[in-house]
Order: sequence, then C-alpha cells, then structure tokens
Amino acid sequence: MNLDALTSKYIASAEIVLNTMQKNPVPISVTEDNVNNLISYVHDYLADAKYYKASGKLETSLTSIAYCEGILDALKLLGAVTFEWPTTKPKTNP
Repeated sequence: MNLDALTSKYIASAEIVLNTMQKNPVPISVTEDNVNNLISYVHDYLADAKYYKASGKLETSLTSIAYCEGILDALKLLGAVTFEWPTTKPKTNP
C-alpha cells in the first residue's frame, strides 16, 4: 500500500470513529493495570516501527511510531506519565 492510500485509510477510520463514538460519563477510572497495558502497547508499536523500518517498509514504520506517540500523548494528557518530547536545537554557525 502506498503512502497516499495508507494515509487515506487512517484518515477515513479516524473520521468514522469521531462521528460514531460515544463519550463516557466522567470521571472515569484509570487503574495501574490500564496504564501498564497502554505502556505495553507503546513498547510493541515502537518495536514494530523499528522492525518495519529495517525491512524497508517505511510507511508502516511511520504509522507504527505515530500510534506509539499517540498513546504516549494520551497517557501524558491523562496525567498517568510525565515526560517532555525531545527537541533539536538549531545549530548556529560560529
């Protein structure tokens, strides 16, 4: 599947979910097991991204790492983990 088709597929899926999902009443309960399970998914998606990159399947690798980052962002927004995304400072010429 080429990058355009892959992107279109994931955009369409996200639109369907946003249009059909139901919001649960808040507050919700997030347990230690829930957080650990999500962190396990993060590790799995990271491993998948590395595997697919090494296999030359860059589109699939990019998708996997995007899922990984999305779960990390969700965990951070829930307050379940604390981290800062690394930033690269621009190099200045002397």
